[in-house]
Amino acid sequence: MTSSPPARRHAHHHRLHCRHHQRARGFVLSHGNLAALWQPYEVLIIGGAAFGAFLVANPMKVVKAATFGVAGLLKGARYKREDYVDILSMVYDVLVKARKEGMIGIEKDIDNPESSPVFSKYPKLLANHHLIEFTTDCLRLMVSGNMEPHELEQLLEIEVETHHQEAVEPAHALRVLADSLPGFGIVAAVLGIVVTMASIGGEVATIGEHVAAALVGTFLGILLGYGFVGPLAACLTHRAHEEGKAFEIIKMALVSSLRGYPPTVAVEFARKLLFSDVRPAFADLEAHLRGNR
Repeated sequence: MTSSPPARRHAHHHRLHCRHHQRARGFVLSHGNLAALWQPYEVLIIGGAAFGAFLVANPMKVVKAATFGVAGLLKGARYKREDYVDILSMVYDVLVKARKEGMIGIEKDIDNPESSPVFSKYPKLLANHHLIEFTTDCLRLMVSGNMEPHELEQLLEIEVETHHQEAVEPAHALRVLADSLPGFGIVAAVLGIVVTMASIGGEVATIGEHVAAALVGTFLGILLGYGFVGPLAACLTHRAHEEGKAFEIIKMALVSSLRGYPPTVAVEFARKLLFSDVRPAFADLEAHLRGNR
């Protein structure tokens, strides 16, 4: 049985917590002192350098998207199985109306989706302005009647690809940051060695503390890069791929309709694009579509 998204999310966070806990426990079992790892000045050097580099390297749009994207990971996937069912149902309703009344019959729905009896049935999707804009723009091209199926498909592929590139920008920015954090750790370690060299001639215990602090800088840079920021970047990349499916299924359904397939078949083509964990069963989707009629 496939686990639910909240259960998978909890298991993922639990695995991360266990790995970090095992590292700390291994350090303690090897007679290490956890208090020795708390070096606030090393954290200040690494964190300040990383934060400054992140701001300089990326436009503010990407910085904000990365911040909200990381925070959004705690909320789970943006599109769940029921959301994809709503998207398929919405496209199905539009195509059925267009088949009954002609493409001109959906022109008012396209121009003002907020007051459309078709789109207003799906308030959650209606709040997603980017998704609705993508859908209405595609339908507007179909209403014009001047595009061949392959022409519309090529145009929509370009728009979907553009959306995907924009969606993965925060993940790419975090991945670059993750790769640079070990270097910032080395910078902090070198500065620690400078302090150590200035202490030569003093007490041996003091010199040992400075050397330990310098080594902690290297440790923190590697840990933060490969243990935290890197996995967050990978998770954002997976999230971007998952969210792109919403646009892909709309594209598939509309292009299939333009090729002459009936709404039921067009929606079935779109359903096949979904990953198995969020794809509704054929019978369930068919029953849902009949129930909405």
